[in-house]
Amino acid sequence: MQPTTKNIEIYSTPTCHFCHMAKDWLTAKGIPYTDYNVAADMEKRKEMVEITGQLGVPVIKIENDVMIGFNPDHMAQLLGVAV
Repeated sequence: MQPTTKNIEIYSTPTCHFCHMAKDWLTAKGIPYTDYNVAADMEKRKEMVEITGQLGVPVIKIENDVMIGFNPDHMAQLLGVAV
């Protein structure tokens, strides 16, 4: 199976357990992503709030789909990979 070529961005914080789970899940599947630490990057925090209207993390963007929280079943469906 080919790795996805979709653009994936994760808005996270260093202390967020579900953020780590989401990033570990992607890494285990060999799927590249861009991580934004919204605890340190105020511009990305502002961008995340504009997208979602809230401060909860992780916020995961897969192309134009936005998820709040880690849902491996939904991520697998959007990426076309096995859970």
